[in-house]
Amino acid sequence: MPNNPPGGLGHVPVAVYSCATTSTALGESEERGRYYADARHWHVAGVWSDSDPALSIMERPGWQAVTAALSARMIRGVVVSVSTHVAADAAQFTALGVLLRDRGGFLADASSGTSARRTPGQARRRRDIADVASGWFTQPDTYEKGAS
Repeated sequence: MPNNPPGGLGHVPVAVYSCATTSTALGESEERGRYYADARHWHVAGVWSDSDPALSIMERPGWQAVTAALSARMIRGVVVSVSTHVAADAAQFTALGVLLRDRGGFLADASSGTSARRTPGQARRRRDIADVASGWFTQPDTYEKGAS
């Protein structure tokens, strides 16, 4: 497989894969995977998911679609938001990464990236910083007394 496939220098098509029981969890996993890929300038060629973590990974329709895309060379890698979406432990995750590497791809765990969710305190602080930067002060006592 070429290092730089057609479509631009550094263009790396990847799949974002997740497996969770709720649509909210699937959405958050997709967001984290996309954020991780975007931070590396990878192109998200597709997003696949499964809603039954009890199935073995090879029996999941979404995972089968991911491996088919890898075999067809539509993608070069797979990004998961949490390693537990594809493996029960670190050894299984490593073994799955080796399997994908043998097929010409790679497996990336986005859980080490920054969190897609923020606490209410973090969201308020960001909002306050943006307000101050734009010149909009929400707290009148932040002005210095006697300043003109």
